[in-house]
Amino acid sequence: MARQAKKINPRKSKRKIPKGIVYIQSTLNNTIVTITNPQGAVLSWYSAGACGFKGAKKGTPFAAQTAAENAIRRSMDQGMRQAEIMVSGPSSGRETALRTILNSGIRVTVIRDVTPLPHNGCRAPKRRRT
Repeated sequence: MARQAKKINPRKSKRKIPKGIVYIQSTLNNTIVTITNPQGAVLSWYSAGACGFKGAKKGTPFAAQTAAENAIRRSMDQGMRQAEIMVSGPSSGRETALRTILNSGIRVTVIRDVTPLPHNGCRAPKRRRT
């Protein structure tokens, strides 16, 4: 009897990604940290809600710090050593998440604020008459 070759699941194999891009999307209610490879394929992501925070606690700096720690830990397991950081949003959690990533041991090449700013965009609604 011939033995069957063991099949390797491509999802379970460890990817070695030396460089990546870290996106920190920080709103007033939540903070989402997404880590991608340079082509844009998501390697790992975490949010304050996924870390177990509920309600108003999701918008706190501590929740943002926890989400960033979890996302960075998972990407470092996949071999990431260098990253660019894209930060967007108005919340206080963005500073804490950024500080956490800088202290994690990953070499940061670029920190870019990509918050969308309207330059006199949409027309305002008509004034309310009372």
